[in-house]
Amino acid sequence: MKYKKHRVIRKIARLLKNFLSRRSVYIERAVEPQNIINLVQRLRPVKTRFDLIRVGGSADGGYLLPDDLADIEVCFSPGVAGTATFEMDLLKNRGINSHLADFSVAGPPAGFQPASFTKKFIGTVNDEMFITLDQWVGDQMENVPGKDLLLQMDIEGWEYPTLLSTTVETLKRFRIIVLELHDIESWGHPHFFRIADALFAKLLTHFHVVHNHPNNFCGTINLGGFEAPRVIEITLLRKDRSEVRGFCTEFPHHLDVPNVEKYKDIPLPKDWYQLEP
Repeated sequence: MKYKKHRVIRKIARLLKNFLSRRSVYIERAVEPQNIINLVQRLRPVKTRFDLIRVGGSADGGYLLPDDLADIEVCFSPGVAGTATFEMDLLKNRGINSHLADFSVAGPPAGFQPASFTKKFIGTVNDEMFITLDQWVGDQMENVPGKDLLLQMDIEGWEYPTLLSTTVETLKRFRIIVLELHDIESWGHPHFFRIADALFAKLLTHFHVVHNHPNNFCGTINLGGFEAPRVIEITLLRKDRSEVRGFCTEFPHHLDVPNVEKYKDIPLPKDWYQLEP
């Protein structure tokens, strides 16, 4: 009787799934929360020999970086906003100029003169609208081999396919990567989770996570009982720059500020840093 009941339930579920798919609605079993926890556990920020400093504005556009900027040749900053407080701070106080890229704007923000501006999105192909990170870096650095670079990337979800398609050789040219990570609510979908898991398997082979700060403008999501910010700002440092000196325990960091002042700040949920190593 129990077997017959389960068979009926499976048949109804199959019919419902087929009915919805004909209307472009798809149902998948969500990722087990433990799998998401396992990924988050690998993203626990670690301490290194470098203190964190704040570069950029006192709100959105400012990021925490390890104080290891000496001799960085230039910053690559895809995704252009109305201001460039991060890039201006780098140039004024550290002597590091930036290459900018964005197809959606006519040029760099007013008042900032970058090293170059490329009117293309950063993505997975090279065409009239897109350019790969490999091609962009290669075009700008072909006469400056071997110099360390900085990457500050905020490209509204394109970071997943872009970084996955970037060669390890190009990624390792960046001493520091500051990454605005979007679509975390989609980590609960099995296909998207595999993409996110693959991305960090690639990045964490060569980089330490040294900071993690939720963007308070975007809120949080419950993934099967596991609380997650929808967008985080994550900072990575190439592993050859420092050994690990334990896990970070101060969240938010004393230099963190809300991205948008009028909204309540979102502390990094404890499950993101109080897990067993």
